[in-house]
Amino acid sequence: MTPILAQTSWLIPLYPLLGALLTIPWSPAMIHRTGPRPTGYINIVMTALALTHSVLAFLAFWGKSSPQFFFAPWLDVAGLNLNIPLEASAITLGACVLITTLNLLAQIYAVGYLEMDWGWGRFFAMMALFEAGLCALVLCNSLLFAYMLLEILTLGTYLLVGFWYNQSLVVTGARDAFLTKRVGDLVLLMGVLAIYPLAHTWDFRELAAWAQTANVDPGLMTLLGIGLIAGPMSKCAQFPLHLWLDEAMEGPLPSTILRNAVVVTTGVWVLVELEPVFALSSTASAFAIAVGTVTALGATLISAAQIDIKRVLSYLSSAYMGLMFIAVGAHQPGAALLLALVYALGMAALVMGAGSVIINITTQDLTQMGGLWGRRPVTAMAMIAGAAGLVALPPLGGFWAMLSLVSGLWDSQRGLLVAIVLLVNWLAAFSLARMLGLIFAGNTQQMTIRAPEPIWLIVLPTAIVAGFTLHLPLVLGLLGLLPAWAEVSQDMALLLTWSSILGAAVGTLLYVNRVVEHPARLVKKPLQNLLAYDFYTPKLYRNTFVLGVDMLSRLTDWLDRYVVDGLVNAVGLASLFSGETLKYGNTGQLQFYVLTISLGVALLGVLMNWHALTALF
Repeated sequence: MTPILAQTSWLIPLYPLLGALLTIPWSPAMIHRTGPRPTGYINIVMTALALTHSVLAFLAFWGKSSPQFFFAPWLDVAGLNLNIPLEASAITLGACVLITTLNLLAQIYAVGYLEMDWGWGRFFAMMALFEAGLCALVLCNSLLFAYMLLEILTLGTYLLVGFWYNQSLVVTGARDAFLTKRVGDLVLLMGVLAIYPLAHTWDFRELAAWAQTANVDPGLMTLLGIGLIAGPMSKCAQFPLHLWLDEAMEGPLPSTILRNAVVVTTGVWVLVELEPVFALSSTASAFAIAVGTVTALGATLISAAQIDIKRVLSYLSSAYMGLMFIAVGAHQPGAALLLALVYALGMAALVMGAGSVIINITTQDLTQMGGLWGRRPVTAMAMIAGAAGLVALPPLGGFWAMLSLVSGLWDSQRGLLVAIVLLVNWLAAFSLARMLGLIFAGNTQQMTIRAPEPIWLIVLPTAIVAGFTLHLPLVLGLLGLLPAWAEVSQDMALLLTWSSILGAAVGTLLYVNRVVEHPARLVKKPLQNLLAYDFYTPKLYRNTFVLGVDMLSRLTDWLDRYVVDGLVNAVGLASLFSGETLKYGNTGQLQFYVLTISLGVALLGVLMNWHALTALF
């Protein structure tokens, strides 16, 4: 049976789509006696089937160097033949295992979290759309169809963020997420269309083979590379297209689990596939590194100054995406993929833990929390596990991923980037320790006096993800995916370890042990405001792009109203006035008409022969 499942691995994205279709009878309440709950159970079953298929197919492909390709015909017209190429390999199927596992846990989590919500049909159908799009993306071996799938995921983001569409902030967040991604998608589409005349293919493997022997103008390759990077910039919430991820947190938290853990990494997946193309332009690679560096440093600094638990996690997501951009720009796609795997599990544990905290203390403000350690032991341990797995703390997965990255950077003589990664890791450890200290340490407050663990449907998935995070190094070791100790720099390992310990220690001293009564006062107020308000980026947007578009719209409206409409109205009035004037010259006498025509012909003759007449005189 396993070989058959391996050969039919292209069916994996169809399981969640079938689950979404089966929710239709409940969505418009054609079936209303049971309520919407069966839609959740149906989609959970279909996701479990997709997970089982993914695991068995992954085991069948593990250890095999040659992937298997499937081609689905899509368009054959006017000599253009487009097939949808799908690649089944250990890497792509391993990604499917990660996606389906996290979505299964997120759906179980949603059953408890959205217990009283009547929008189950829509929610689980949209989660199925997310899962199908993600599985199809990792299996897809074409840049063109990968772009189309990214658009489907953008639509899913818009629908899920705007799930509670009767709330103004939710509508604003969905709109901004959709429009911000459109900016990067438009430039990405230009790059997708521009590369085809050069390479004559959109197949990722054929593009990699073409890049090895391509002879392209460096300036053209730079523009093309930057265009292909622009799309992943918006998907991964990189500066300056990063604000949407924070606003997207207004959607249901169970959807945030999959979005912040996996969906944001889709841009990195496309970048890894296109890494051989970027290697043709050192400027494009430097651009990816610059974007990742600015985002990683800025986002970790901002996260350390936030008092909203969701904002802390959203900016940390952008920061880790920035590290992956650095890895791809430095031509380390393996380190980027390992970091994406580690990040997905660690962030999922943190988001689930945040939802567990929020659901029955009804606040996201960290300053109103505290003293939850004795009331939320399972949630506390799960979030600590997620935080430890996210930073470079040995022997957990984050340590090995960061070590692979900094060792490659050090070997390629990029000392400045090594220092930046160490600083980002220190800041991330401090930010996470600060967040955990504000939630679980200190005295109980009014919002946390009665705050027991929520129901098992929320706690169990959180604990399972935390267990996966802690055991990930063992799994990676068994699969042979961890870098050999002899091949990495022990000095880099020591520096990473100390940066994690020192960051966590400073955060613990300030927010757990409370060696300073008001730690925030250690930073000057202007700097606090600078970080708390996201370097004033929203205000900068309002005063530049938004104001510019508003002024351009007003100018266009004025031109349309008074110039274009004015010219048209002037022509109409002139025609009306001349017609009314000529009306009074209409006598009905033939000789008058003949005289008028004769004068007109004579005048035209004079005008047409004016140059000849002037020459005679």
